[in-house]
Amino acid sequence: MLSLKQKPIKEWKNWSGLVKSSPQNIIYPQNIEEVVKLIHHCIDQKLRLRVVGSGHSFTPLVHTNQLLVSLDDMQGIAEVNDAEKWAEVWAGTKLKKLSLLLHQQGFALENMGDIDHQSIAGALSTGTHGTGVNLGNLSTQIKELTIVTGTGEVITCTNKKNHDLFKAASVSLGALGIIVKVKLKVVPSYKLHCKSYKQTIKNCLEQLDHLKTNRNFEFFYYPHTETTQIKITNETNQAPSRRRPLNKFKNKVLENYVFWILSEASRLFPRLSKTISRISASGVPNTENINYSPFVYTTDRVVRFNEMEYCVPEGKLKKVVEEMKSCMDRQQFAVHFPIECRYVKKDDIWLSPSYQRNSAYIAVHMYKGMKYEFYFQEMEKILLKYNGRPHWGKMHTLTSEKLKKLYPKWNDFQKLRDQMDPEGIFLNDYMEELFDTK
Repeated sequence: MLSLKQKPIKEWKNWSGLVKSSPQNIIYPQNIEEVVKLIHHCIDQKLRLRVVGSGHSFTPLVHTNQLLVSLDDMQGIAEVNDAEKWAEVWAGTKLKKLSLLLHQQGFALENMGDIDHQSIAGALSTGTHGTGVNLGNLSTQIKELTIVTGTGEVITCTNKKNHDLFKAASVSLGALGIIVKVKLKVVPSYKLHCKSYKQTIKNCLEQLDHLKTNRNFEFFYYPHTETTQIKITNETNQAPSRRRPLNKFKNKVLENYVFWILSEASRLFPRLSKTISRISASGVPNTENINYSPFVYTTDRVVRFNEMEYCVPEGKLKKVVEEMKSCMDRQQFAVHFPIECRYVKKDDIWLSPSYQRNSAYIAVHMYKGMKYEFYFQEMEKILLKYNGRPHWGKMHTLTSEKLKKLYPKWNDFQKLRDQMDPEGIFLNDYMEELFDTK
């Protein structure tokens, strides 16, 4: 009998509700020793496990009918080194909690994405990113990882110690072991001045070279329109903006709950999608906001959706978006969610979508409950035409045969995975298919 904190569960669902499974139990280790004990239990009982963060992946990465493991009881900052500017964090720590804890100590992450509900280990394992041509994905901020392997061994790796493991584990899909602690680079707290405004898609694409010189730049294109929303962000020494209840009301209520009502109308009557997208585009606000970084990067997401995201070489963004828009105009898909475009600096992490190339990320979304298959399929064809690599936490249809052509270190990762998890404890059906291990 496994004497660890656990709870029975009838059904587990990811954030969008698309992925569902029926684990035997959810296990909640309290410390590294209990994680090691759990691994040995799985070896003895010939069981498999998957580790879940916050369920924000849209692929079946953590789908399991055996053991589901949550690190929710392993959260918080273990240590902050002011002089060397790093923070050691327990792997189950949610990004929102982490950014607030760091802010209280006068530090911040160099960059973040626009959602902060994920666990730090889950975000790192799937290659989560923000935007900025001079900023890498979240995993480029790692200094050190502590991992419990499929044999129960506890290994610490850095850029100098266990180098190959470090480069493989920084984006690993949970296939190499259970990350239990992370040492992250941090920077002194900083304020950001964010501007959001409306622009035509033609002008936006023509100005990409200028727009991407901002510290952070992203844009949203609204299908069935000629409209984009541009968001640019730069560091500032100005005082934070005054908090206005009306602005909070607009951001929370109008941009979420009103959009939810419109989304429900689109789900019930798909032919309204075009009109609803135009309504959304017409309401793009011209706003400015100054605040400390954790309060600028992220946005509330009440309206749930399914998502596919690929990255392409940075210089191909204009062509890709033009082709996607042309396809949308031609096919008249029933979609009202905008596509989101961001930039990420290249890195040397083996399974990072930005491995050895500066990248532009393009995400397409479909409201929960609406048919997404044909839309995603047609968009994926265009993205693959430009050598697109998928975001590991987002939907895609690629197999091992195609992935090994996109990722130069794919085979090296596979060999290391065999060493780290010889019994296949961290595999599930989806991972076996992805890595072609059956």
